[in-house]
Amino acid sequence: MTGIIGAIIIGILAGFFANKIMGSTGGLLWDLLLGVVGGGLGGWLLPLLGISWGGILGQLGTAIVGAVLVLWIASLIKK
Repeated sequence: MTGIIGAIIIGILAGFFANKIMGSTGGLLWDLLLGVVGGGLGGWLLPLLGISWGGILGQLGTAIVGAVLVLWIASLIKK
């Protein structure tokens, strides 16, 4: 498990990568928020699908998947 600083760094990175994947833009605070929400969503959803990743890279991957889902859902709502 990572500490609070590690979780913030993972959240920022996940939000940044999700924004790049989805073609969105956002600042540092948006990236952090997106990564944290994405980490929660991915951490809840992926085990339900039988997917489990370990380690820091697994946490980052989970957060990225969740953040991409959040951006995708937001794009559907905007339409």
